[in-house]
Amino acid sequence: MSARRGKALRHPGYQHPLPGFSRLSVDAMKYGSETGPRGVLAIASGKGGTGKTTVAVNLAAVLAERGEAVQYLDCDVEEPNGHIFLKPAIERVEEVGIPVPVIDKTKCTACGQCAEACEYNAIVVLKTALVFPELCHGCGGCRLVCPAGAIQERPRTIGVVETGHAGKIGFIQGRLNVGEPMSPPLIRAVKRAKANGGVTILDAPPGISCPVVATVCDADYVALVTEPTPFGLNDLRLAVELIRPLKRRFGVVINRAGIGNNAIRSFCRAESIPVLAEIPDDRRAAEAYSRGELMNAIPGFRNALDQLEARIMSEFPEEARA
Repeated sequence: MSARRGKALRHPGYQHPLPGFSRLSVDAMKYGSETGPRGVLAIASGKGGTGKTTVAVNLAAVLAERGEAVQYLDCDVEEPNGHIFLKPAIERVEEVGIPVPVIDKTKCTACGQCAEACEYNAIVVLKTALVFPELCHGCGGCRLVCPAGAIQERPRTIGVVETGHAGKIGFIQGRLNVGEPMSPPLIRAVKRAKANGGVTILDAPPGISCPVVATVCDADYVALVTEPTPFGLNDLRLAVELIRPLKRRFGVVINRAGIGNNAIRSFCRAESIPVLAEIPDDRRAAEAYSRGELMNAIPGFRNALDQLEARIMSEFPEEARA
């Protein structure tokens, strides 16, 4: 980052002209009894298809069954699918957007300072400044540095946050508009919509990119779901490399245990990573999944969920266990 860019984006006196727009103003629904803080659990995976959402929705069901105040947040805003299993009643839909620059061509002098200030190359200057809205992160730096006052901002909707409930489970999900390339602002809006108290389960997007970081960065604990296959091990390694620099405490859930070898367990032992639970491979679970049903009544699956729930609750910070 150039000195000019750094100064533009960190100017202490700058106030965003649309301070309320990028902060979703959802009146978060309250579910269960608010007996004080519990904790935030992010459930992530290095790749898609390992059973991350399966673990997240079924763990939410187990916690609700035991009387815990629990809310499920589907942060996989590009392809949310937790609703298929929890079947929530959606009670509120709120648009989410970011402010993007609009150039007044009668004032623009094509000096190029806005393009220089933009870290994301969302502005190029030809005869006048040209904006690429899909690349804009809404930081407002271009407006701040424009000496001609030629830049204003207008909101651009990128998706919606839907809130509701699934029985006793608070339910929040984001839906990114088709064609939108940038999901972290919507993920942050989903997280801001949560109620205080109880257990919050964040169902993270698959992979190890920016959306995952936006989801897990402030979680009390992260459960990495993997499978005992070569691809599962490779992507678990990548997920661990992502989580460790974030200084989040984490453990591993082995899904479909028994289909492969002991490479996952050996890796966890070598890296001093706790294995929180092992979910056995069971055709009944696959059949329930294909029907969009919860699996917390299948004995082997339920035993693993009970073990996972006990481990997770013990891993939350002391004040969150009160």
